[in-house]
Amino acid sequence: MYTVREWWNLAIGSEPYEGWDGKVLCTESNIGMTLKTNITQGFAACFSFTLVTNGWLRMRYNDSELKIQKGDLYIYSPGLMVTIIDGSADYRSICLMVDEFTTLESPAVRDMVSLAFLPIVQLSTPTVRLKPEQAQLFESRMHEMIAYQRSDNVYKDKLLRMLYAVFLVDLQNVFELSITQHQVPPRVEEIFIAFNRLLPQHFIDHRDIAFYADRLCITNDYLSRIVKRVSGRTVVDYINHLLTMEACYQLRTTSMGIAEISDLLHFSEPAAFTRFFTRMKGMSPRAFRSNT
Repeated sequence: MYTVREWWNLAIGSEPYEGWDGKVLCTESNIGMTLKTNITQGFAACFSFTLVTNGWLRMRYNDSELKIQKGDLYIYSPGLMVTIIDGSADYRSICLMVDEFTTLESPAVRDMVSLAFLPIVQLSTPTVRLKPEQAQLFESRMHEMIAYQRSDNVYKDKLLRMLYAVFLVDLQNVFELSITQHQVPPRVEEIFIAFNRLLPQHFIDHRDIAFYADRLCITNDYLSRIVKRVSGRTVVDYINHLLTMEACYQLRTTSMGIAEISDLLHFSEPAAFTRFFTRMKGMSPRAFRSNT
């Protein structure tokens, strides 16, 4: 997969600003610039958040067609194939792209992502319809990032990562509010949020639905149905996603061997860990480490 820098240089062809570290980028876009991204076929090792500020865009996402328009926040997770089909001439957006490894490098941002973002971002649709005041808030946050990129502040890289963490907390707030707005019964909402708070604390030691159901005082089947109803995904999907993120973090930031990481994540043997990681990331742990 392409890093943010590789993706940008291939699609756009020049550095966005002097001194860019290639990790975090927030930029305004139009239909011409957006269509250029098809050269990478959407395979980017980054999280990206696109806020549509005017017009509309149509794309093929994960084998289905998707249209986003003014007031929508589109969320891209690493490795998903996306092709831009077309868009209106007046299409405008602001896009925040954050390198996958940058998220994993910083314990502060990593914890924020684990607790407030990754478990919930994998909803049945990658688009969030924002209220006007929510869209205004995110637009303000993103313009603040753009301003720091253009500044001569010597701490701009650190500030961008801090603003990214704040951005994720704001996004988490929107997701939790949207559960109620979609008329999910209060009890279902309460259980779903409680599950997402339990998961980051226990996913390494407990991968069985029964553990979480027992902690929430409900049956396995009821928990499975609630998670599927609210998010469109399964409990196992959530657990596997966090296991993959933790494995990437260890491979990226430590010198631990594959066997040691396998043991840390409580796999039965290194071969089982390698099979799991390859299935989730499309490459072996060793290949992932060598590519970073």
